[in-house]
Amino acid sequence: MNIADNAKNRYSTKVFDPSFKLSSQQVNAIKTLLRFSPSSVNSQPWHFIIASTDEAKQRVATATQDRYSFNAPKVLNASHVIVFCTRTEIDDNYLQLLLENEEKDGRFATPDAKQGQQNGRHYFVDMHRSDLKDAQHWMEKQVYLNVGTLLLGASTLGIDAVPIEGFDSAVLDKEFNLAAQGYRSSVIVPLGKHSEQDFNAKLPKSRHSSDYLFSEC
Repeated sequence: MNIADNAKNRYSTKVFDPSFKLSSQQVNAIKTLLRFSPSSVNSQPWHFIIASTDEAKQRVATATQDRYSFNAPKVLNASHVIVFCTRTEIDDNYLQLLLENEEKDGRFATPDAKQGQQNGRHYFVDMHRSDLKDAQHWMEKQVYLNVGTLLLGASTLGIDAVPIEGFDSAVLDKEFNLAAQGYRSSVIVPLGKHSEQDFNAKLPKSRHSSDYLFSEC
């Protein structure tokens, strides 16, 4: 199966098999997908909580109470749950950390290349920090790029998943003390294997037609 087939066959899992657990190899592959997702100017404005124990998943599920209670079983019955966290600010100290990491990893052949990367990243970050004043929204866009990478990548590994925005982020942020760490929760993605009771596994996918979507010139 090629990756286009995975894109056609993956779907949002509604009911997970609670007896299924990801292997250590699968977990490591998921971590690789998360680490190597693209982001604008390599900003990587994210952090991930990986909940695998019943206790940890119960902590995540505290944010799926009341009006979000329909999502609690997905969190509790999945093998692992990824909480995607977004930085609350992108300051100069963080930009320096990025630059130092890139230098350590051999990204710069010359001092001019390093300076060019620094200047280019500052140009776009400053645009969102100062001109557009939408740095938080811009960083969350990068996190959603990562969510897409995970969803498609997980399907190639034979892992079912579902992205969830239906949770109380304030509750989850407090549960994991995220504000003090400079993050806020944005998306939850449970991972595992769908149950035979998952109605969505049997339904055909529905997407706009190619004629509606594409203009080729």
